[in-house]
Amino acid sequence: MSNEIYECDVPLEDYTEGIVATKEEIAEMCKRLGERISNDYKGEPLILICVLKGGFMFMSDLSKNISIPVEMDFIAVSSYGASTKSSGVVRLVKDTDTPVTGKHVLIVEDIIDTGLTLSYLKNLFSTRNPLSVKVCTAFDKPDRRKVEVDVEYSGIVIPDEYVVGYGLDYNGLFRNLPDLRILKKSVYVK
Repeated sequence: MSNEIYECDVPLEDYTEGIVATKEEIAEMCKRLGERISNDYKGEPLILICVLKGGFMFMSDLSKNISIPVEMDFIAVSSYGASTKSSGVVRLVKDTDTPVTGKHVLIVEDIIDTGLTLSYLKNLFSTRNPLSVKVCTAFDKPDRRKVEVDVEYSGIVIPDEYVVGYGLDYNGLFRNLPDLRILKKSVYVK
């Protein structure tokens, strides 16, 4: 589906049909997780690894709620392409720049559904001699799991719906919605 089909004068909200998490609920989630992470890693070398592109908003808000020194880096992987379903094959698009040896790694992800991407990333970072590798996700869709993944810091459990907003997209669009919304099926099912 091409981005050209969207009309510039139609509000983004018109492509959605319900709010799953409000911006206020998201802000509270970031505060809660930031406080837990600050307490758990106090006095420890911690690096936050943001999974691009979807995790950038969550990483920004989460890090503002962490009260201890942290390093930050970014990684990009792909398992969806332009589809609404995971292909099952995870491809590394951009690796981190910062070494993780001797540090606690906290992978910051926008959403976990099948678990395939997180399983791949946990295995990848485990080979790089970190002190630990853990996961922090904004949104969790446990009903879609294909691979079991330990999620140490889980924000909001959501239903098995196609969601957009707060960094999550469909075909590159809708990341800029301030809350998490259900995308109308008419947008992606033709």
